[in-house]
Amino acid sequence: MADQSLQLRLTQKLALSPQLQQAIRLLQLNRIELREYIQDALDSNPLLERDESDAASNQDSGDADREARAGESEIDPVEERDNADWDVARPSEDQWTERSSFDSYSMESQIADTSTDSLREHLLWQVNLSHFSPVDTEIATAIIYGLDDDGFLPDSIQDIRASLAPELLVGEDEVLAVLHRVQRMEPVGVATRDAAECILVQLSVLPADTPARELALRIARDFLDLFARHDYDELRRSTRASEESLAQALDLIQSLEPRPGARYDNRHDEYLIPDVYVTQADSEWRVTLNPENEPGLRLNNYYIDLLRKSGEKDAKYLRGRLQEARWLMSSLEMRNRTLLRVSQAIVDSQQDFLEQGDIAMKPLVLRDIADSVGVHESTVSRATTRKYMLTPRGLYELKYFFSSHVRTNHGGTVSATSVKAHLQILLQNEPQKHPLSDQDLSALLHQTGIRAARRTVAKYRESLGIGSSSERRRLYKRKPTGI
Repeated sequence: MADQSLQLRLTQKLALSPQLQQAIRLLQLNRIELREYIQDALDSNPLLERDESDAASNQDSGDADREARAGESEIDPVEERDNADWDVARPSEDQWTERSSFDSYSMESQIADTSTDSLREHLLWQVNLSHFSPVDTEIATAIIYGLDDDGFLPDSIQDIRASLAPELLVGEDEVLAVLHRVQRMEPVGVATRDAAECILVQLSVLPADTPARELALRIARDFLDLFARHDYDELRRSTRASEESLAQALDLIQSLEPRPGARYDNRHDEYLIPDVYVTQADSEWRVTLNPENEPGLRLNNYYIDLLRKSGEKDAKYLRGRLQEARWLMSSLEMRNRTLLRVSQAIVDSQQDFLEQGDIAMKPLVLRDIADSVGVHESTVSRATTRKYMLTPRGLYELKYFFSSHVRTNHGGTVSATSVKAHLQILLQNEPQKHPLSDQDLSALLHQTGIRAARRTVAKYRESLGIGSSSERRRLYKRKPTGI
């Protein structure tokens, strides 16, 4: 029998206070979700009430809070708020256009689902019925909330990890394992990165004895571009398959759904309301919060008086609700302060864009704003997700102002958004009889000082939904004269 012994081990563990967890959760909510959250708090906490007036009610709230402090000896948890640190550590949809082989889909696959459930609700329902661990449930929920209307997942594994931190620290392998499980939910192929991966996932779940399944997998994995161009002769030569086998494989691929969210009516009319406003005064750009972001909450004077008069049992309950109310009001104040600071830092970095447009957009990453504001990158990610800024140039999601960079001939950098703007100008003025190839575009950009390889130009061109030079040439030929 092995000897038993006692060991002393020192480990580090991250612990977040309930107030800090609430503040982090509130920061990532958009306006509609925040409104619902506040309404739930009002319904469940009798010490909270809406502040119907402006200055007068603010004064009442301050008086009520001072009275409550006088009536109890507990330490106010809101004292920590000033020192609280919130931080711890698809391809273009035009890929399947008129040149795609999915034109012959049955009408059944193109009709939107008439049920009231959206794709998100349908997937969350499946997660609740599946045997997910609590951690896997949080990961799956983050993945589902990151889907676009077509059911694709535009976020990377790193983005999903960042959205879960700091309250949930997981590895990339954990996120990837949950992602594979979500991709095999109904509709199969959801949460994939592009149509090609979606087709591969749908083929992989078919029975192994499905006719032409292996050939279809090979085509989807290696020759999907030939399939999309209807280049069947080259496809037959590349796969060395018989005409009958190739026809079966193509029919199988055509029977699949390249956009897993198409059956669900996710495109409801949505009216975007800005969270922050940007105005220029005396050559200075200023950011102000939308007044509707202010929750207008105050403490209920009646229950404050009742707290002083109540017995020990009732007083314990009311003190708990009072603490929750103060935490919520403090967290809302912290949310607005962080959103304002992050927005102002973005505006300070992108003043050239506000004055000149996309072509003057500067490279910007989360770390730049995080260092400027003094918070963690995950905090900036939460503060900019599904939050909108109204500028003189239009309404933009805060994430729009972040962009990767391309090197210039002089050793500097230029943002990907600016490169795309340059590309659009070049393509708008290209000769219709001789459209510019990606190599030509790369050379022209190089003359302006932008070092963009042919592959980079092709990637940006596809993200703009613009076809290749051969596709544009065919498009120009089909155009009636005079247009």
